[in-house]
Amino acid sequence: MNIHNKQIKDAFDAKSLIKVIAGIDNTNIKNVIKIAKAADLSQATYIDIAANVKLVKILKKISQLPICISSINSIDIYNCILAGADIIEIGNYDFFYNKGIYLTAEQIISLVLEVKSFKANIDICVTIPYYISLFEQMQLAKKLYIIGVNILQTEGISKLHKLQSPGSCFDLINVKNTFLPSLLSTYMISKSVNIPVITASGSKNIISHIPSNYGASGIGVGSSLKNQMSIRDIVKYINQSYCYMMSSDLLMNDCHGVNYNLRAILRTSLIFKK
Repeated sequence: MNIHNKQIKDAFDAKSLIKVIAGIDNTNIKNVIKIAKAADLSQATYIDIAANVKLVKILKKISQLPICISSINSIDIYNCILAGADIIEIGNYDFFYNKGIYLTAEQIISLVLEVKSFKANIDICVTIPYYISLFEQMQLAKKLYIIGVNILQTEGISKLHKLQSPGSCFDLINVKNTFLPSLLSTYMISKSVNIPVITASGSKNIISHIPSNYGASGIGVGSSLKNQMSIRDIVKYINQSYCYMMSSDLLMNDCHGVNYNLRAILRTSLIFKK
Protein backbone atom coordinates (compact mmCIF):
# COMPACT_ATOMS: atom_id res chain seq x y z
CA MET A 1 0.00 0.00 0.00
CA ASN A 2 1.38 3.38 -1.02
CA ILE A 3 2.10 5.92 1.74
CA HIS A 4 2.02 9.48 0.44
CA ASN A 5 4.17 11.11 3.11
CA LYS A 6 7.82 10.11 2.56
CA GLN A 7 8.85 10.67 6.17
CA ILE A 8 6.17 8.26 7.34
CA LYS A 9 6.82 5.76 4.55
CA ASP A 10 10.54 5.57 5.40
CA ALA A 11 9.72 4.95 9.07
CA PHE A 12 7.25 2.22 8.20
CA ASP A 13 9.76 0.57 5.86
CA ALA A 14 12.29 0.50 8.71
CA LYS A 15 9.62 -0.58 11.23
CA SER A 16 10.74 2.34 13.36
CA LEU A 17 7.65 4.55 13.33
CA ILE A 18 6.70 6.30 16.56
CA LYS A 19 3.48 8.25 16.65
CA VAL A 20 3.26 10.74 19.51
CA ILE A 21 -0.33 11.13 20.68
CA ALA A 22 -1.19 14.47 22.24
CA GLY A 23 -4.82 13.41 22.83
CA ILE A 24 -7.99 13.55 20.76
CA ASP A 25 -9.64 15.74 23.42
CA ASN A 26 -6.55 17.77 24.31
CA THR A 27 -7.03 21.33 23.07
CA ASN A 28 -4.74 22.90 25.66
CA ILE A 29 -2.48 24.87 23.29
CA LYS A 30 0.39 25.19 25.78
CA ASN A 31 0.40 21.46 26.51
CA VAL A 32 0.14 20.41 22.85
CA ILE A 33 2.98 22.78 21.90
CA LYS A 34 5.10 21.27 24.68
CA ILE A 35 4.50 17.76 23.35
CA ALA A 36 5.10 18.88 19.77
CA LYS A 37 8.42 20.52 20.64
CA ALA A 38 9.54 17.35 22.40
CA ALA A 39 8.46 15.24 19.43
CA ASP A 40 10.50 17.44 17.10
CA LEU A 41 13.61 16.98 19.23
CA SER A 42 13.19 13.23 19.47
CA GLN A 43 12.98 10.16 17.24
CA ALA A 44 9.22 10.64 16.80
CA THR A 45 7.86 10.22 13.27
CA TYR A 46 4.70 12.29 13.56
CA ILE A 47 2.34 13.84 16.08
CA ASP A 48 -1.35 13.04 16.50
CA ILE A 49 -3.56 15.86 17.81
CA ALA A 50 -7.20 16.78 18.24
CA ALA A 51 -9.09 17.84 15.12
CA ASN A 52 -8.79 21.52 15.95
CA VAL A 53 -8.03 24.00 13.16
CA LYS A 54 -6.22 26.40 15.47
CA LEU A 55 -3.92 23.64 16.73
CA VAL A 56 -3.16 22.46 13.21
CA LYS A 57 -2.21 25.95 12.04
CA ILE A 58 0.03 26.52 15.06
CA LEU A 59 1.85 23.21 14.75
CA LYS A 60 2.34 23.59 11.00
CA LYS A 61 4.32 26.74 11.81
CA ILE A 62 6.47 25.40 14.63
CA SER A 63 6.93 21.68 13.90
CA GLN A 64 8.90 19.86 11.23
CA LEU A 65 6.92 16.66 11.75
CA PRO A 66 3.82 15.56 9.84
CA ILE A 67 0.62 16.51 11.67
CA CYS A 68 -2.15 13.95 12.11
CA ILE A 69 -5.62 14.84 13.34
CA SER A 70 -7.99 12.33 14.94
CA SER A 71 -11.74 12.57 14.76
CA ILE A 72 -14.97 10.86 13.73
CA ASN A 73 -16.54 14.17 12.74
CA SER A 74 -16.34 14.70 8.97
CA ILE A 75 -16.74 18.49 9.22
CA ASP A 76 -13.83 18.80 11.66
CA ILE A 77 -11.73 16.54 9.43
CA TYR A 78 -12.51 18.60 6.33
CA ASN A 79 -11.62 21.87 8.06
CA CYS A 80 -8.34 20.43 9.36
CA ILE A 81 -7.40 19.21 5.88
CA LEU A 82 -7.89 22.76 4.64
CA ALA A 83 -5.71 23.98 7.53
CA GLY A 84 -2.86 21.71 6.42
CA ALA A 85 -3.21 18.39 8.26
CA ASP A 86 -0.93 15.76 6.71
CA ILE A 87 -2.67 12.62 7.95
CA ILE A 88 -6.23 11.82 8.93
CA GLU A 89 -6.99 9.31 11.63
CA ILE A 90 -10.39 7.87 12.26
CA GLY A 91 -9.73 6.55 15.72
CA ASN A 92 -8.52 7.28 19.26
CA TYR A 93 -12.02 6.29 20.24
CA ASP A 94 -11.62 6.39 24.03
CA PHE A 95 -13.00 9.91 24.14
CA PHE A 96 -16.18 8.67 22.44
CA TYR A 97 -16.44 5.51 24.55
CA ASN A 98 -16.72 7.78 27.56
CA LYS A 99 -19.85 9.18 25.91
CA GLY A 100 -21.21 5.71 25.11
CA ILE A 101 -20.46 6.03 21.37
CA TYR A 102 -19.37 2.85 19.57
CA LEU A 103 -19.05 3.03 15.78
CA THR A 104 -20.09 0.09 13.64
CA ALA A 105 -17.87 -1.22 10.85
CA GLU A 106 -20.34 0.20 8.33
CA GLN A 107 -20.16 3.66 9.91
CA ILE A 108 -16.36 3.58 9.82
CA ILE A 109 -16.31 2.61 6.15
CA SER A 110 -18.86 5.31 5.31
CA LEU A 111 -16.76 7.94 7.10
CA VAL A 112 -13.60 6.83 5.28
CA LEU A 113 -15.33 7.15 1.90
CA GLU A 114 -16.51 10.63 2.83
CA VAL A 115 -13.01 11.68 3.93
CA LYS A 116 -11.47 10.30 0.74
CA SER A 117 -13.79 12.56 -1.25
CA PHE A 118 -12.23 15.60 0.48
CA LYS A 119 -8.69 14.94 -0.75
CA ALA A 120 -7.53 12.01 -2.82
CA ASN A 121 -3.85 11.84 -1.92
CA ILE A 122 -3.89 12.11 1.86
CA ASP A 123 -2.81 9.31 4.17
CA ILE A 124 -5.68 7.83 6.16
CA CYS A 125 -5.21 5.78 9.32
CA VAL A 126 -8.13 3.86 10.79
CA THR A 127 -8.19 2.33 14.26
CA ILE A 128 -9.81 -1.10 14.28
CA PRO A 129 -12.19 -1.13 17.28
CA TYR A 130 -11.38 -3.60 20.06
CA TYR A 131 -15.03 -4.33 20.84
CA ILE A 132 -15.73 -6.34 17.69
CA SER A 133 -14.53 -9.94 17.35
CA LEU A 134 -11.15 -10.75 15.84
CA PHE A 135 -12.86 -12.18 12.76
CA GLU A 136 -14.82 -8.94 12.34
CA GLN A 137 -11.63 -6.94 12.87
CA MET A 138 -9.92 -8.83 10.05
CA GLN A 139 -12.94 -8.43 7.78
CA LEU A 140 -13.04 -4.70 8.45
CA ALA A 141 -9.32 -4.43 7.74
CA LYS A 142 -9.79 -6.12 4.37
CA LYS A 143 -12.65 -3.79 3.44
CA LEU A 144 -10.62 -0.74 4.45
CA TYR A 145 -7.74 -2.00 2.32
CA ILE A 146 -10.05 -2.33 -0.69
CA ILE A 147 -11.32 1.26 -0.39
CA GLY A 148 -7.80 2.68 -0.09
CA VAL A 149 -6.97 3.09 3.60
CA ASN A 150 -3.18 2.89 3.85
CA ILE A 151 -2.51 2.73 7.63
CA LEU A 152 -4.24 0.70 10.32
CA GLN A 153 -4.01 0.92 14.09
CA THR A 154 -5.04 -1.46 16.84
CA GLU A 155 -6.28 -0.59 20.30
CA GLY A 156 -6.62 -2.31 23.63
CA ILE A 157 -9.57 -2.45 25.95
CA SER A 158 -10.98 0.81 27.23
CA LYS A 159 -10.54 0.75 30.99
CA LEU A 160 -13.61 2.84 31.72
CA HIS A 161 -16.03 0.84 29.62
CA LYS A 162 -14.52 -2.61 29.50
CA LEU A 163 -17.36 -4.29 31.37
CA GLN A 164 -20.15 -2.98 29.16
CA SER A 165 -18.41 -3.10 25.79
CA PRO A 166 -20.53 -5.07 23.31
CA GLY A 167 -19.35 -8.06 21.30
CA SER A 168 -15.70 -8.33 22.32
CA CYS A 169 -14.04 -11.72 22.03
CA PHE A 170 -12.00 -11.11 25.19
CA ASP A 171 -12.84 -11.93 28.80
CA LEU A 172 -13.20 -8.26 29.66
CA ILE A 173 -13.22 -8.79 33.40
CA ASN A 174 -9.86 -10.58 33.48
CA VAL A 175 -7.91 -8.64 30.85
CA LYS A 176 -6.13 -5.86 32.76
CA ASN A 177 -3.31 -5.00 30.35
CA THR A 178 -4.62 -3.11 27.33
CA PHE A 179 -1.37 -3.86 25.49
CA LEU A 180 -2.09 -7.60 25.11
CA PRO A 181 -5.39 -7.39 23.20
CA SER A 182 -3.81 -4.75 20.97
CA LEU A 183 -0.91 -7.11 20.23
CA LEU A 184 -3.28 -9.95 19.38
CA SER A 185 -5.26 -7.72 17.01
CA THR A 186 -2.00 -6.48 15.46
CA TYR A 187 -0.88 -10.03 14.77
CA MET A 188 -4.15 -11.15 13.19
CA ILE A 189 -4.71 -7.99 11.14
CA SER A 190 -1.13 -7.86 9.85
CA LYS A 191 -1.61 -11.40 8.56
CA SER A 192 -4.82 -10.40 6.79
CA VAL A 193 -3.82 -7.31 4.81
CA ASN A 194 -0.70 -5.71 3.39
CA ILE A 195 -1.09 -2.41 5.24
CA PRO A 196 1.28 -1.01 7.89
CA VAL A 197 -0.14 -1.55 11.38
CA ILE A 198 0.50 0.64 14.42
CA THR A 199 0.15 -0.82 17.91
CA ALA A 200 -0.90 2.05 20.14
CA SER A 201 -2.57 0.94 23.33
CA GLY A 202 -0.74 0.56 26.62
CA SER A 203 2.72 0.62 25.07
CA LYS A 204 5.65 1.44 27.36
CA ASN A 205 9.16 2.36 26.31
CA ILE A 206 10.77 -0.81 27.67
CA ILE A 207 8.42 -3.07 25.66
CA SER A 208 8.41 -1.05 22.45
CA HIS A 209 10.43 -3.77 20.69
CA ILE A 210 7.64 -6.33 21.12
CA PRO A 211 4.99 -5.15 18.60
CA SER A 212 7.28 -5.58 15.58
CA ASN A 213 7.50 -9.28 16.45
CA TYR A 214 3.72 -9.45 16.06
CA GLY A 215 3.50 -7.68 12.71
CA ALA A 216 3.51 -4.02 13.72
CA SER A 217 5.41 -1.45 11.68
CA GLY A 218 5.21 1.18 14.40
CA ILE A 219 3.91 2.15 17.81
CA GLY A 220 1.90 4.97 19.30
CA VAL A 221 2.80 6.58 22.63
CA GLY A 222 0.44 8.89 24.45
CA SER A 223 -0.78 8.15 27.96
CA SER A 224 2.73 7.24 29.14
CA LEU A 225 3.93 10.73 28.22
CA LYS A 226 1.58 12.34 30.73
CA ASN A 227 3.91 11.29 33.52
CA GLN A 228 6.85 13.12 31.96
CA MET A 229 7.17 16.56 33.49
CA SER A 230 9.41 18.46 31.08
CA ILE A 231 10.22 18.60 27.38
CA ARG A 232 13.53 16.97 28.19
CA ASP A 233 11.76 14.10 29.98
CA ILE A 234 9.38 13.57 27.05
CA VAL A 235 12.28 13.55 24.58
CA LYS A 236 14.14 11.04 26.71
CA TYR A 237 11.11 8.74 26.96
CA ILE A 238 10.45 8.80 23.20
CA ASN A 239 14.11 8.17 22.43
CA GLN A 240 14.17 5.26 24.87
CA SER A 241 11.16 3.82 23.03
CA TYR A 242 13.01 4.19 19.73
CA CYS A 243 16.15 2.68 21.17
CA TYR A 244 14.32 -0.40 22.42
CA MET A 245 12.51 -0.75 19.09
CA MET A 246 15.73 -0.75 17.12
CA SER A 247 18.29 -2.24 19.49
CA SER A 248 20.08 -5.51 19.25
CA ASP A 249 20.94 -7.45 22.41
CA LEU A 250 24.27 -5.63 22.42
CA LEU A 251 22.55 -2.32 22.92
CA MET A 252 19.63 -3.19 25.18
CA ASN A 253 21.52 -2.21 28.33
CA ASP A 254 22.23 1.22 26.92
CA CYS A 255 18.61 2.20 26.28
CA HIS A 256 18.02 3.63 29.74
CA GLY A 257 20.87 6.02 29.06
CA VAL A 258 19.38 7.49 25.89
CA ASN A 259 20.00 11.19 26.09
CA TYR A 260 18.60 14.44 24.82
CA ASN A 261 20.88 14.54 21.77
CA LEU A 262 20.52 10.94 20.64
CA ARG A 263 18.55 11.83 17.52
CA ALA A 264 21.62 12.88 15.54
CA ILE A 265 23.67 9.93 16.84
CA LEU A 266 21.10 7.30 15.90
CA ARG A 267 20.64 8.65 12.40
CA THR A 268 24.31 8.20 11.61
CA SER A 269 24.91 4.93 13.44
CA LEU A 270 25.14 1.88 11.17
CA ILE A 271 24.43 -0.44 14.05
CA PHE A 272 20.76 0.56 14.05
CA LYS A 273 20.27 -0.32 10.38
CA LYS A 274 18.60 -3.54 9.40
